[in-house]
Amino acid sequence: MKNRLLIALPLAAVLALPALAQTTSSTQDQNQAQPAASQTTSDNGNATGKAPLAPPSREGFWGRINPFARKNYVKRQTEPIRDRVNELDELTSANSKSIRDTDQRAQAGIRLASDKASQADQHAIDAGNKATQAQQSAQQVTTRVQTVENVVSNIDQYKASNETEIRFRPGQTVLSKTAKDALDTMATAVKGQRGYIIEVQGFSSGKGQAAITNSQKMAESVVRYFVLNHDIPVYRIYLVGMGNAPVPTDEAGKNKRTSGGRVEVSLLKNDLEQLSSNTGAPATTTDQQQQPK
Repeated sequence: MKNRLLIALPLAAVLALPALAQTTSSTQDQNQAQPAASQTTSDNGNATGKAPLAPPSREGFWGRINPFARKNYVKRQTEPIRDRVNELDELTSANSKSIRDTDQRAQAGIRLASDKASQADQHAIDAGNKATQAQQSAQQVTTRVQTVENVVSNIDQYKASNETEIRFRPGQTVLSKTAKDALDTMATAVKGQRGYIIEVQGFSSGKGQAAITNSQKMAESVVRYFVLNHDIPVYRIYLVGMGNAPVPTDEAGKNKRTSGGRVEVSLLKNDLEQLSSNTGAPATTTDQQQQPK
């Protein structure tokens, strides 16, 4: 019995020493960790908002040789690291999601801004086209106004466009075949036109009123042919019997009197037809009313 007691006492001491050493080491580690934690609290926070991990504590001699103490030590040291790793994973996931959301909003904003810019460019192009059209219209209107002003200022200025002479035998007023062909040519040239008049002057040999009457009859035969055969309005024809009035010749300063009977037909035109072709204006009311049916 006494021998057994002697053997049990040393064995209990051997088993108790590692536990005592581990407890002492843990107490030392806690005492060392508290100042380090206090010192870290005063520093700036990190990404997780927590203090950094404390440095590993000293295991001591018995902590290295006791397998149970070694396992507890490793577990105690890795648990804070595992928690921080999990927190870091969550924080990384949240940051990634936030970055994706921000990127999506940025892309949407860029697309919206691009669409608005494209619409603004299209509106600018449309406005430029409309401005160009307005400028062209203004230039056309200005050109037409200038044309109208020129025509109005020269409305009573007629210029000889075509002239022909009809010969008659003495004492006759009947038109010959040659005379009718010449009148047909002149009437065809003015068909459908405006801004013209036909001047008919009759000349006859003889003296006094008899010559005037004869010249007027010859001129009337020409007018009658225009009205009946070519529907030329009477108001566009001006007739005058000149009798045996002297007419200028090609030689300067010399006049001669008519021998025989003749009628001078002159086609006179102003710029009214030019105005009609430039502006596309319809026929005047007077022309429409005076046209024979």
